[in-house]
Amino acid sequence: MIDIDLLRRLLAEFVGTALLVTVVVGSGIAAAQLSPGDVGLQLLENSTATAFGLAVLILMFGPVSGAHFNPVVTAADWLLGRRKGTGISGRDATAYATAQTVGAVMGAWLANVMFDRHVFELSSKGRFSTGHLIGEIVATCGLIALIFALARTGRAAMSAAAVGAYIGAAYWFTSSTSFANPAVTVGRMFSDTFAGIDPASVPGFVAAQVIGALVGLALVCALYPEVAATADDVVVPHPHRPGHRSSS
Repeated sequence: MIDIDLLRRLLAEFVGTALLVTVVVGSGIAAAQLSPGDVGLQLLENSTATAFGLAVLILMFGPVSGAHFNPVVTAADWLLGRRKGTGISGRDATAYATAQTVGAVMGAWLANVMFDRHVFELSSKGRFSTGHLIGEIVATCGLIALIFALARTGRAAMSAAAVGAYIGAAYWFTSSTSFANPAVTVGRMFSDTFAGIDPASVPGFVAAQVIGALVGLALVCALYPEVAATADDVVVPHPHRPGHRSSS
């Protein structure tokens, strides 16, 4: 039997993540074209577009799927809620992560096409250093802590503005420019542009993001001991099919 509710949520995660990467990569390409030679201005243009774009996408798709757009957010939702039967099920979490990753790659290809670049290309922009990895741990830790703190305190409806603002700020205060998202990291590998990341840097970034997510979860659990009770409000409250929750 086809689970129509799950298909709707997967479509929202796929399209939302694709458009997020299109915003990130597309604005990076535009910034490099509009402000050649001025990396600081390029970063300002890229971060501003990303912050506003992410907020809009959360508002657009959040009521359908929660607007995770990020495998570590989905995994954290599952991990936090599995003992109390809240949050996303293991099956749905796997499906979410797959849709997010495929969507991210498609989003990079779409940005390439819009700016008349080769559709299929790999980035040569190296980002692997100790500072970059620590930056990704900090960025992802803060993102996870923010999302679950908002859910726990009944302010999940503020996530669009808060998450957009956090990512926009983290572009500047982290050395890695705050990818904080394994799917987006993989997607950005497929565009050899200002916003890209070379394939050799991807495993380190993803590992750092996982570590950051675990640290963020530990922090939010220490600050809000009953956070698992509201795991299903991540990123924003959204309807669930009866029986959807699982402790698997």
